[in-house]
Amino acid sequence: MKVLTVNLGRPTPSPHSDGADGLTGIGKLPSDAPVRVADPGPRGSGGSGLAGDAVCDLRHHGGTDQAVYAYAREELDAWEKQLGRPLPNGAFGENLTTLGLPMSHARIGERWRIGDELVLEVTSGRIPCRTFAGHLGERGWVKRFTREGVTGAYLRVIEPGTIRSGDPVEVVHVPGHEITVALEFRATTTERELLPSLLEAGDALHTETLRAARAYVARQSSAV
Repeated sequence: MKVLTVNLGRPTPSPHSDGADGLTGIGKLPSDAPVRVADPGPRGSGGSGLAGDAVCDLRHHGGTDQAVYAYAREELDAWEKQLGRPLPNGAFGENLTTLGLPMSHARIGERWRIGDELVLEVTSGRIPCRTFAGHLGERGWVKRFTREGVTGAYLRVIEPGTIRSGDPVEVVHVPGHEITVALEFRATTTERELLPSLLEAGDALHTETLRAARAYVARQSSAV
C-alpha cells in the first residue's frame, strides 16, 4: 500500500464554485516536492491540511475533519472505463491518490501512517457537490457519484508530518466496529435510517455526521 502522488490545488476561477470569490482549488496536480501536513483548524477558518493546497470555500470544505482527501487509483481506473476518458491522479480533487487501500471498506476511525511521521484518521466519505460536477463536466454527476457510492475518504491529522509521492501507507489501527466509509456515506445521503448505527463509531466520526446521527436518534425517541 502506498501513496502514488500527493496532489495540490491552486485557486482557479470557476463558474461552478459556490465561494464568494468564484474560486476553487479542486483542480489538483501531483507535487514533486515533499509536502507538510498538519491539522488546519476547525471548519470555517481552517482550509487544507496540506501546505500549499488551496481550499477556497471554507464554509463547506477543509477544516479538521476534512483536512485530507484520499482516493484510490483502482477506483479512478474503474471510473475511467465507465466514463470513457482518462482520469489522471488528482482528477477528483483528491490530495492523496493511493494504491492498494480498499477505500470504501476503510472503517471510520481507522488510522494510517504515511511515511515516517504522518498519522491520519478516517472520518467520512465525500459528499459530491456542484463544483465537483462542474469540474468533471459530466451531466448528472452528483446523482451518479452518489448512486455508485465510491466516495474516497476524508481524514483528520492525528500526528503531523511531511510526506511525498511514493511514500508507503501502513494501517496502524482498525476499530472494532463495522462502520465503514461506504456505510457512513449511505447513512448521510440515501439511507438516513442508518444514522443511528453510526454512533458506534463515536467521536471518530466527522463532527457534522455525529451531530446528525444524534439529532436523528433524538427525533425518533421523541416521536415514540
